[in-house]
Amino acid sequence: MINLLGLQLSKFYRSQRLQQALKVILGLTLCLGTILMPAAIASAAGDLSRQPVTEITVSLGNEAGELKFFPNLLEFESGKRYKLVLKNPSSQKHYFTAKNFADASWTQKVEAGNVEIKGSIHELELKAGAMAEWVFVPIKSGS
Repeated sequence: MINLLGLQLSKFYRSQRLQQALKVILGLTLCLGTILMPAAIASAAGDLSRQPVTEITVSLGNEAGELKFFPNLLEFESGKRYKLVLKNPSSQKHYFTAKNFADASWTQKVEAGNVEIKGSIHELELKAGAMAEWVFVPIKSGS
């Protein structure tokens, strides 16, 4: 009886049916893992939009009209929430362009005047005397 059962199981394992069933199970497992993994990671890390924010002020130039960043080197830690306060004290417009940085970060919002902008941001243009706040979380390391 045991030999007969073993023989039937052996035939079943070698059958096309089992191979198809295993492919379906593997496919479903991969799909569910792909769908559920980001939620599990986000849940484990907590709600990024509710983390305490670290505020960093950057001046885009100075009153003498120099178009320089003060400070000129910024370092951020992946997974930590920041508010970058950009101020333009000069008498001319100034651009803050950071495509690679923005691509490696999750932007919660940019606030300027009475406007809040959400979504992917790559460049900000600050008019003379303007200020903008960019709230983000770096998600990838890089320089």
